[in-house]
Amino acid sequence: MAVGERMRALFYLGTFITIVVLVLTAGWATLALWYRLPASEIVRYGVCSIFALLGIATIIAQFGGRRYRWLTSFAVAFGAVLVWWNSIDPPADGNWPPDLARHVTGEINGEILTLTNVREFQWRGEQDFTEKWATEVYDLSELQTFDLFLSYWGGPTMAHFVLSFGFADGRYVAWSVEVRREIGSGFSPLADLFKSHSLIIIAAAEEDVLGVRSNIRGEDVQIYRMRATPEQARELLLEYVREANDLVSTPRWYNSLTTNCTTAIFKMLSAAGEGIPIDWRIIVNGNIPSLIYDRGTVNTNVTFSELTSSARIAPRAIAAGLDENYSTAIREGVPKPY
Repeated sequence: MAVGERMRALFYLGTFITIVVLVLTAGWATLALWYRLPASEIVRYGVCSIFALLGIATIIAQFGGRRYRWLTSFAVAFGAVLVWWNSIDPPADGNWPPDLARHVTGEINGEILTLTNVREFQWRGEQDFTEKWATEVYDLSELQTFDLFLSYWGGPTMAHFVLSFGFADGRYVAWSVEVRREIGSGFSPLADLFKSHSLIIIAAAEEDVLGVRSNIRGEDVQIYRMRATPEQARELLLEYVREANDLVSTPRWYNSLTTNCTTAIFKMLSAAGEGIPIDWRIIVNGNIPSLIYDRGTVNTNVTFSELTSSARIAPRAIAAGLDENYSTAIREGVPKPY
């Protein structure tokens, strides 16, 4: 290839990369302004239109003689958006629903873990419940197991994760990473990409955080008992405690891609000594059961079909009701990890 042809090829490649970057950055900034600019809808519409038009004009200019002038203008505008964006901090207070009103915190003294604000609501309906927050004390030397729960809310491909830790005295404490929406706030995974809601970590009794999903909302909740040593379970539990404490002092935004319940799967596999796999099933998280089965982190002495069939807790949960027998009932017939 001649030098001239090589230079033209590099020019076209550079132009293509520039256009891709412009499309992505202009699209992101436009959506960020739409969801987070503190102004009326008509003002946001105007500002977003101006920025989108600037992005389009800059893309068109890449085929003309003023490309660098337009790129400079776009870079200045985008830089201003970034400065504004980085100034938006998560709210410390808000009009939270009762079940998301408190953060759990933990204190470790030797082998004793004390959790404050453990949620133990008694649910009778979506809006009918008895509110209860408790301080619970656990002996870490008696920690034995951890179990993965998936609650399918968006079809077979999307699930919410809950990890529950079991102790020798028969008690369980379940942990759930959730989006902290204010009362009256609508559901939008797209909006959750743009600092719309903060993050909260809930520690709760199983009959609360799981029972509201299986018995009240009618979600397909499944349990998978994980192969892990007590030491691995302990490390994962303490990681949750550390993150919960950090979240109280430094609030963070929920993000439906990067900071959500699915990130728990990374911690879980890492704690189980499995490392972090590169696998499409982590993104399409309803398929996590096949991932952990393939990796041998659950009981593989049964077929995958048998495992998933026994994993569905709804019939047992509904029959048992939301009382102290809930945790025992939902594990009946479920293959143990070893």
